[in-house]
Amino acid sequence: MRPLRSAAWHARIERVGGTVAGAGFLVAPRTVLTCAHVVHDLPAGELAVSFAAFPGRPAVPARRVAGGGWDAGTAADLGDLAVLELAEDAPSAPAALAPADTAYGTPPRKLVVYGFPDGFDEGTLAEYRVTAPQLISGEWLQLEAWQLGGQPLAPGFSGAAVTLVDTGEVVGMVTADAGAQGVRTGRMMPTEVMARHWPALEGLVPTSDHHGADRARLRGLVERAERTGLDCDPVRLYRAAAGELAPEPPEEGFDSLWSAALFVLCELDGPDAAATVARFADLVEEQFSAPVERPGSPEWSPILVDLRHSGAGDDLVRVEVSAYSGGRRHPVDSGTVPRSRLPGYVQDRIDAAFRYLTPGCDELIAFALPRDWLDLPVDRWHPGPDDETPLGCKHPLVVTDQARRRAGTRHVLTRAWNRLDSLPGARMHRVECTEREAAGRLRLELLRADGCLVGFAAAPSAARAHFTTSLTAPAPLVAWSRRGCPGGPDRQPCTGGEGCPGKVFLDELDAGLAGRPPAELPRRVWELRLEADAEDGHWARDLQLLWDDPRIFPDPPATGPAHARSPVA
Repeated sequence: MRPLRSAAWHARIERVGGTVAGAGFLVAPRTVLTCAHVVHDLPAGELAVSFAAFPGRPAVPARRVAGGGWDAGTAADLGDLAVLELAEDAPSAPAALAPADTAYGTPPRKLVVYGFPDGFDEGTLAEYRVTAPQLISGEWLQLEAWQLGGQPLAPGFSGAAVTLVDTGEVVGMVTADAGAQGVRTGRMMPTEVMARHWPALEGLVPTSDHHGADRARLRGLVERAERTGLDCDPVRLYRAAAGELAPEPPEEGFDSLWSAALFVLCELDGPDAAATVARFADLVEEQFSAPVERPGSPEWSPILVDLRHSGAGDDLVRVEVSAYSGGRRHPVDSGTVPRSRLPGYVQDRIDAAFRYLTPGCDELIAFALPRDWLDLPVDRWHPGPDDETPLGCKHPLVVTDQARRRAGTRHVLTRAWNRLDSLPGARMHRVECTEREAAGRLRLELLRADGCLVGFAAAPSAARAHFTTSLTAPAPLVAWSRRGCPGGPDRQPCTGGEGCPGKVFLDELDAGLAGRPPAELPRRVWELRLEADAEDGHWARDLQLLWDDPRIFPDPPATGPAHARSPVA
């Protein structure tokens, strides 16, 4: 929680020219709250606000934009609240608010008030406590001095925030002293009553069960970010933190991290609101971490493109796109698309999915395909007629087998990947185009502790039994060339001699991946595809990588056929 010493949001309400009228406090970058009686006699153009924590900084012009209905012509003091709008953003982060029931306890909780009575232009502190949790006239709580001899509430404290000394959170606002010499009591308007008079404040006052610690932590982190000039994308942070039912960010985005934080604190409700606050705070905190070089362990934030037989004809494909960030899935879009439109449709949805990726993580495009489509050249798809960059040259791209996304296979693969994390490199088992050994021997080979990658010299259609075994064993990684070894003259079986395209492919693949940890292979294959795109006849031009780490897809999809608007994860 944020300590009081960082509370630079205490405001001084002034007449233009410097005469102090009272106190106030910042609740949004351009919004200050104070008492209506502090500003009621200040004509338009005469109102300004300064901040004691920034001596020498010019006061900011302000205007009154809302209030609680207080009327100077009546004896009642109800609704003594004024909302001021600053002409520019304040130099401080806003205050954190708390429900008033946190102000009263046994033993009593110490409250601190920062005001500007005569002779204290720089401000002074007074220590108080709440006498009882009972509201007076449904409007105020009574304050009494924490100890005899302390600073009494006096003119200049009106409008000041009443804060918890241990957290710095605001529980109310001073509206009046006792009005008699030597009486050390006063009144405060609790935060809930202020919100009743000005409903826009409601979202900033957490209820007691809204995880106030996370809300205070978020405010403290954003304050630190503002102070240190942290550079981050608030829209991406919000999308990464927001739950599935959370509203979209404003069309114009967020003009600052504070705007995004206030959106999270004020606009979200429902059971996931508190969790979103905590996730947003976690993501902001991560932005302060110095970049860590992880050459062998990328922090993948994947986009999953699920292609399925539509059941409505061979020309139609069912497509569902999801993005993963922070261990959670964000559905992006789904539809049934003609094959002729498939590459462009997929690229558009991939572009949309980037909005949800965790800032700073490594993007990974993963195609989940039926087993008979695993040879699709998705890495060579062009996004459109105006962009001929192959998709596999724009981003790391892998394929995975839909049948392996069942819970039992995921369990086995997860155990295998936990083991592979300790390996310095990916050992490849070669399946030569001359392979005659029974496919069952391959299954035994993959049970070895360092079993990792299966490389095929022939295309899957020419080594079907061994290819199927590698998928069902299951091998964590499988690589092949879509061209494969074409065989000998007149399509006779290849003898595997010098110049065999399959042998060349495996030799180059082994050398190209040597020493690279398994988690790094999507990035390494992306590098090889870039080389192949720039060089005619490069061995890796048709390289296909099946890479299957279930840990980056934390929630498995439902088995069975896909349905419209049913996100695949």
